[in-house]
Amino acid sequence: MSSSSTAPVVRYSHQTLLIDADDTLWENNIYFERAIASFITYLDHKVHTVEQVREHLNVCERATIAAHGYGVASFRRSLVDCFEQLSESPITPERHARILSFTEAISSNEIELLADVPETLEELAQRHRLIMVTKGNEVEQTDKLERSGLRSFFSGVEVLAEKNTDAYRGVIAHHGCDRGVTWMIGNSPKSDINPALAAGLHAVFIPHDFTWVLEHETVDAPTGSARLVELAGFRELTKYF
Repeated sequence: MSSSSTAPVVRYSHQTLLIDADDTLWENNIYFERAIASFITYLDHKVHTVEQVREHLNVCERATIAAHGYGVASFRRSLVDCFEQLSESPITPERHARILSFTEAISSNEIELLADVPETLEELAQRHRLIMVTKGNEVEQTDKLERSGLRSFFSGVEVLAEKNTDAYRGVIAHHGCDRGVTWMIGNSPKSDINPALAAGLHAVFIPHDFTWVLEHETVDAPTGSARLVELAGFRELTKYF
């Protein structure tokens, strides 16, 4: 991927930084992956491989998200749907309860901030306008933000049903963002980087080792005056901003 991170460092001042939450500020997908691993072990399918079961679950998740949006409740529905479609045995109340039990830790875990996030946000907030832009269930995302202790660093919070080009255009209009000095920062090519670039924003890509498979996508090259930077960690933002 072509990235301006290999060029001499230019420190931008008085920018608007739109910052993703899950797997950019704090761990998120690892908890879902643990639940999926437990689910696949419990299903113990005699024909389909682990990889085939996971791919079928991906299909279920796409369908559930389209119908019900993101969040833990949708994820639970996807697990149940996957079990019903792949298991030769009917899903009894006991099996249903067992499947749901795999997801209990997702909501109960303490927020695990990624390395250097609080101190980096504190420094960035002194020089720039920070707006958290995430997607998912509004109650769940707002609760995670409040429990994270990071709320005071953000002048605004957007919890979107989906992060696509039109959604970014809406954020730009709502917050009066100047595209020339506005950056989207996140770990997901599909939700954070590509649609933001398409909306005319700059972008900072900070990969995460466990980004959700449904967020995988080839990172687009910026066009026009847009700039793209890829960083190894959140703390590196202070080199540019």
